[in-house]
Amino acid sequence: MRLGVLDVGSNTVHLLVVDAHTWSHPMPMHDDKVYLRLAECINKSGALTKSGEQSLIKFVAHAAEVADQQGCEEMIAFATSAVRDASNSKEVLDRVHAKTGVRLSVLSGADEARLTFLAVRRWFGWSAGQLLCLDIGGGSLELGTGMDEMPDIASSMPLGAGRLTREWLAGDPATKSELAKLREYVDDTIASQVKPFLKAPRPDRAVATSKTFRSLARLTGAAPSSEGLRVPRELTLPGLRQIIGFISHMSSKDLSDLEGVSSQRAHQLLAGAVVAESAMRHLKLSRLEICPWALREGVILRRLDMMDEDE
Repeated sequence: MRLGVLDVGSNTVHLLVVDAHTWSHPMPMHDDKVYLRLAECINKSGALTKSGEQSLIKFVAHAAEVADQQGCEEMIAFATSAVRDASNSKEVLDRVHAKTGVRLSVLSGADEARLTFLAVRRWFGWSAGQLLCLDIGGGSLELGTGMDEMPDIASSMPLGAGRLTREWLAGDPATKSELAKLREYVDDTIASQVKPFLKAPRPDRAVATSKTFRSLARLTGAAPSSEGLRVPRELTLPGLRQIIGFISHMSSKDLSDLEGVSSQRAHQLLAGAVVAESAMRHLKLSRLEICPWALREGVILRRLDMMDEDE
């Protein structure tokens, strides 16, 4: 079947069209996205701003039209932390549906962690053994660990790169004081929730997904995206710490000139790096492998599993 997946993330709203069949990997056929930075469109009262909502409605309507043009038999549309955490979430979702005909479902943080974990498991296979997965988005950090296709432990923390940049890093570049306060907050948050993961079996494979991790890995010498999905890539803790020391003095404009850093995400790279370093340190990880599959692929795989169950 031809399937459309509309992912309303905290940074990007992304439509992916795939040809999806049971017993085979999803084949990407069309890709369409826009950077709305919804995590940064939250006002002081915690509501998604009217301009953010209008931009969302505009692209969702566009995505529905494109999905129809592409011959999608079904479209799965979902939203993550930016919409989930907005104080006016229900009202926004109702207006999106009324004006576009698209009903966005809202994934919980735990569901994000579970579906991302599923994608990583399928990518690496059963030989990965005990798997630990980390994913830094625009609004949240997800962790999952386990031996099976669903994690035994799944957790979501409000430590997304976009959210933290908006709330903690006003300077460009950030001041030493801002950075110190951000580090303290991130460390306290992760330390309070990481204990179940430390009690779990030690991972045979620790894996990271998301654009933030890919950019950080690229800055430490990992292969560029042009070399393909299947080239092994990793991020080491010593390399990450060197990168933080380097980028903490740079403006977002200068960061966007670095290879592997997009201009749309450059301003939030430092916050993402702080979260990555803290998570690796608290989880006692010296290296992470980078997986090209993440939440969207997990959603597709779960839909295919459901098709198989119905047969």
